[in-house]
Amino acid sequence: MHNAPGLVAILAYNGLCTFEFGIAVEIFGLARPEFDFPWYEHRIVAVEPGPLRAMGGIQVLADGGMELLEQARTIVIPGWRSRNEPLPPGLSEALVRAHERGARLLSICSGVFALAATGLLDGRGATTHWQYTEELAERFPAILVDPDVLYVDSGQIITSAGSAAGIDACLHLVSRDFGTHITNSVARRLVMSPQRTGGQAQFIPAPVSRTPRNDLSRVMQWARERLHEPLEVRDLANQALMSERTFLRRFNQATGVSPKAWLQHERLARARELLESGSEHTETIALRCGYRSVESFRVAFRSVVGLPPSAYRERFGRGEKVVAE
Repeated sequence: MHNAPGLVAILAYNGLCTFEFGIAVEIFGLARPEFDFPWYEHRIVAVEPGPLRAMGGIQVLADGGMELLEQARTIVIPGWRSRNEPLPPGLSEALVRAHERGARLLSICSGVFALAATGLLDGRGATTHWQYTEELAERFPAILVDPDVLYVDSGQIITSAGSAAGIDACLHLVSRDFGTHITNSVARRLVMSPQRTGGQAQFIPAPVSRTPRNDLSRVMQWARERLHEPLEVRDLANQALMSERTFLRRFNQATGVSPKAWLQHERLARARELLESGSEHTETIALRCGYRSVESFRVAFRSVVGLPPSAYRERFGRGEKVVAE
C-alpha cells in the first residue's frame, strides 16, 4: 500500500516556460486510473498578479496564489522567465518557509536561478542547462554546480538540466515516492524509455555515432539478458566485434555514459524490480544481478539509490514475506 504523496504546487508566472510547465503537469497532474492507490494532487500557483501569459501566447489560469504553497509537499519551479530578474515579492520567503517545514523543491532548467536567489542552494550541489552552468557558478559561488549531469538530488531539493532533463528529474521523484515499477509504468505512458540516471551526461558533443544504433542496441540487449554474469567491458566489446578502446569511445559517443556506468545502472534497475516484486533473499538478488558478493551489492545499491536493499524492499515491496536475511 502506497502512502498518499500529497500536493504538488506548480508555479506559474508571466512568461511561463510552457514545455517545462507541461512536463510537471503531465507527470504530477494527469489522472492515473491504472493505479489503485492515491496519486499526486496538484495545483497551479500564481506567484504574481495576472493575467499570466505563457510562451506561445497561452494564458494560464491558476488555482490560487502563493498561499497554496503552505499546503504543498512538493513545489515545482518550471523554468524561469529571466535569469537576472528579481523574484516577485514574497516568493523567496514563501519558498524558504516551505523548505523549513520539509517541502521538497524541484527546479527544471532555468528554474534553478529562482531557487539560487533564495539562498537555499548555498553549499549544495545543483545543475541547470549546460549553456547556463558557468553563469550559475559565477553568480552564486556558494553553489556546487555540476555541469555534466541530468539532475542533482540533494535530498529536499532536486535541480535538473535543460528542458527534457526535467522529465528525468520528475520521474526520479516519482521513483523516490513509489519505486521503480510504478515509475517505469509512468514512463511507458509517456512513450519514453525508463528513467535515465542523474549522472548521465546532459550534453553529448557527437550525438550521431558512426556505429549504427542497432549494433549497440543489440549488444546492450545481449548484456541485459546476462546481467547475472560478471560481465566486463571487454565482453561487450567482443560481442560488438570491436577493440575495447574503440568500443569505449563509440559507446560513450552514442549514450553519454561509459559501458561500466551503464552496466551498473542496468544491474541496479534489475535489482530494484526484484526487490519490489519478489521475496528472494538479498544474496540471491545480488547474484542474479551480477554482483560477486552481497556486500559489494549493498554498497553499490545504497550509494546510487540512497537506501539499503532491505529498506528499499520494505518501502516499495508488494508485501511478500521474506525469510530473515
